[in-house]
Amino acid sequence: MKATLLGCGPSWGVPAIGPDWGRCDPADPRNHRRRCSLLVESRGATLLIDTSPDLRQQLIATPQLHPQAGELRHSPVSGVILTNGEIDAIAGLLSMREGSSFTVYAHPKVLSILNANSIFNVLNENVRRQPIELDKTFEPTLPDGSPSGIEILPFAVPGKSAWYLEGEARPSGNDQAGDTIGLRIRDKATGKYFYFLAACAAVNDDLKSRLAGAPLIFFDGTVWRDDELIAAGLGNKTGQGMGHIAMSGDHGAIESLAGLDIGRKIFLHINNSNPALLHDSAEREIAERAGWQIPADGTEIVL
Repeated sequence: MKATLLGCGPSWGVPAIGPDWGRCDPADPRNHRRRCSLLVESRGATLLIDTSPDLRQQLIATPQLHPQAGELRHSPVSGVILTNGEIDAIAGLLSMREGSSFTVYAHPKVLSILNANSIFNVLNENVRRQPIELDKTFEPTLPDGSPSGIEILPFAVPGKSAWYLEGEARPSGNDQAGDTIGLRIRDKATGKYFYFLAACAAVNDDLKSRLAGAPLIFFDGTVWRDDELIAAGLGNKTGQGMGHIAMSGDHGAIESLAGLDIGRKIFLHINNSNPALLHDSAEREIAERAGWQIPADGTEIVL
């Protein structure tokens, strides 16, 4: 099984478009990040975890996702698994409207967002929408209906609803169950597995018990400190207010996940305000010394 980070940047990418580039020098390509999406491949199965607005560029940059020779409209992607309803997780679906048939797997909360927005009706002809349940494993299928050999376990993590739904009536109710989920992704043939959490507001005891001993985790690294955007004059929300745990601090990801015997720890969804993004920063050194990797787009890991 191979996992490839098609993008590991935050909701607006790095550098962000606007009058303030944050901490990122737009002239330094080492700091550039497309928005977050993961490719999972195993024995002919090809799955996408979240589909960012940058998906078209990500597909072009990834040869194994190119159409088969001689095919006018073909995509090897057999399934998409959505972990939340934010724009950076669902907008890329619109770039897949002319490809081969595939299935979207998501919690009913997220599917209700797609169903309530008619723009996603462009997917109706070739895309099946399959609801998933928390704490219940499922195996995505290939286009011919055969099993993929990849087992997915979705589970709830602390988080929040999509920001564009704040203060709005929700299409499926206002409780937050299913708004933000993590995934355990397991190769059934080898038993090897990893965890993917693009968003997480806090590390609780349940999450610690799940991640303990994992060979690999991809984990929310949006901000270095909780009040980062406020201190930098870039916004008025804390990290937790946006549904993201800080990397640092007594209750941050680095401290909370220390001592759990996790094999490889990779931060993703790293904001342009986060100093750990910069190669020569003290914060980057602290994160790496604690065993965390700050990846680049295209990072591949074979399990």
